[in-house]
Amino acid sequence: MSTATRSRQNTRARLLEAASQVFAEVGLDGATVEAVCERAGFTRGAFYSNFESKDELFLELAGSVGAERLNSVRTRVEEMAADGALAEGCDPVDLVREVMDSGGDDRLGVMLMSEIRIRALRDEPFGAAYLAQEREMVAGIAQIITDIAVAGLLRLRIPAELAARMLMIVWEGMAVRGAMEGQDAEQLRHSGGEELGWLVQLLIEE
Repeated sequence: MSTATRSRQNTRARLLEAASQVFAEVGLDGATVEAVCERAGFTRGAFYSNFESKDELFLELAGSVGAERLNSVRTRVEEMAADGALAEGCDPVDLVREVMDSGGDDRLGVMLMSEIRIRALRDEPFGAAYLAQEREMVAGIAQIITDIAVAGLLRLRIPAELAARMLMIVWEGMAVRGAMEGQDAEQLRHSGGEELGWLVQLLIEE
């Protein structure tokens, strides 16, 4: 990797971190380009050499939140497979609950995703970009589900992608409800576990 590439990646990372901090303080509308640049220690020129707009910055930030959550789930599944927890005869409901408890949800992430969705509802091009990002997230969850199914641990009543979308909707909905109730990061990681368990029972064949 060239020095220029590393420098660009570091700049983007610092801008994303600054955006996360400013968002936590003032929300999406209040997080101006100027405020993000000031927090990151960069000029507007540095910002616009990396992002076309504030929308692009926050969409990428939302993507990183989703990717972190998905990676946490994937890592936990791999750990459980290595420990033999995915052996035939395991309870798929308990399996899903344990996997989902490993998610990286926190109040800031829930708030960010909620405001991003509101922005997507109001702006059609932004909404299209958000939906494309969401489809990638669903595909990642579907792949995890498929891998578990291929191992012979469960058989789905519906396609893996549809199951993934339903699980994600419940997962995110319960996280939002938990954030409204003032749950902390640890509590949010457990939000919806019981509901997800019931949903899994409906999605798999006996």
